[in-house]
Amino acid sequence: MGSDRATACLDGLACRFADNVQTQTRLRPSDIHVRGLPRRDTTSLSCQTAVFELARLPGNRRSCYFFRNSERWLCRSRSFLNQVAKKILLTGGAGFIGSHLAENLLREGGWRLTIVDDLNTFYSPAIKQKNLSQIREIGEVEFVEADIRDFGAMADVFAAGEFECVVHLAARAGVRPSLAEPRLYYETNVTGTLNLLELAREHQIRQFVFGSSSSVYGVNCKMPFAESDNVQRPISPYAATKAAGELMCHTYSHLYGIRTVGLRFFTVYGARQRPDLAIHKFCRLIAEGRPIQVFGDGTTRRDYTYIDDIIQGVRAAMDYDGSMHEVFNLGESETTELSRLIELIEDALGKKAVIDRQPMQPGDVPITFADISKARQLLDYRPTTKIEDGIPKFVEWFRSSIT
Repeated sequence: MGSDRATACLDGLACRFADNVQTQTRLRPSDIHVRGLPRRDTTSLSCQTAVFELARLPGNRRSCYFFRNSERWLCRSRSFLNQVAKKILLTGGAGFIGSHLAENLLREGGWRLTIVDDLNTFYSPAIKQKNLSQIREIGEVEFVEADIRDFGAMADVFAAGEFECVVHLAARAGVRPSLAEPRLYYETNVTGTLNLLELAREHQIRQFVFGSSSSVYGVNCKMPFAESDNVQRPISPYAATKAAGELMCHTYSHLYGIRTVGLRFFTVYGARQRPDLAIHKFCRLIAEGRPIQVFGDGTTRRDYTYIDDIIQGVRAAMDYDGSMHEVFNLGESETTELSRLIELIEDALGKKAVIDRQPMQPGDVPITFADISKARQLLDYRPTTKIEDGIPKFVEWFRSSIT
């Protein structure tokens, strides 16, 4: 829905709400969140347009849903909305990025969400179970515990779902662990992605969003990293599997007309970040007074991206209706030196770090730096959280998570 139309709906709905929906509750424009739901055949629902709006009543956690029938706003329940809501399959939905996306979709409403996650032991499954519990507190979601490597299990999920969009975030993540288990990374990230693309082809899925990684750039001498740069020189098995996933998305888009959108995430952090990742690990060790391992001299730089900004980009990719295949960088487009990151964590915790210096590790790159001009232009991607603001937010969550 265009911004002008949305504004008009807000203005009109606020003043006509009481008469047209037979309720004494009167909404201000600031109380209403409006969004155009997907265009569907709604003839059987006696709705003359396929544009739906969503409003959240003040002081009420539950949402009411409205659609336009001729010149009248009609109020309907969630069960009615489910007949026209867009059906989404989210793989890896119990993980860090996936759980935030699930919460975002459920808070907005108008989505029927199925989450697939295998709850593997890469880190504690209890963390993912807690993420799922928090998701379910917000809204109804179907959860299927399944491994994307299992084609039969995934075929059952697709057969039952009638999905219009797949957001594929399930993966074996991490550069260093991939050096120890390259076959596992290949089977999950390459074969698993191929399984999903095959099923997307079979079920005529219209939109396939693939979670890729900045690691595909390898040791890139050109700054900042642009989507047009060469990504044929990965330096870890993990990076190679993500590059392969992008290539398969392009192939299936070309052959079968599936719109595929690859998203190269740049060092994502925020609440519920995986415990093995640097920011989370540093916070825990510094808080406990234990040494943190720093690989190299502390001058490596990363483009740290706050989770809310990543979710903004994923949501835009879900709605992208341009070319049939695109790849976008999702980063902050600013780099922070490792030594500076540690200072920010120390300041937020109010405690100094004990540094244990180690040699640079195989597979690590000296810098990541996202050129986000393409995402700005085509996705209207606008990251807003600087590292100086994001680290205190993360530390606040970290403190609350251990109490």
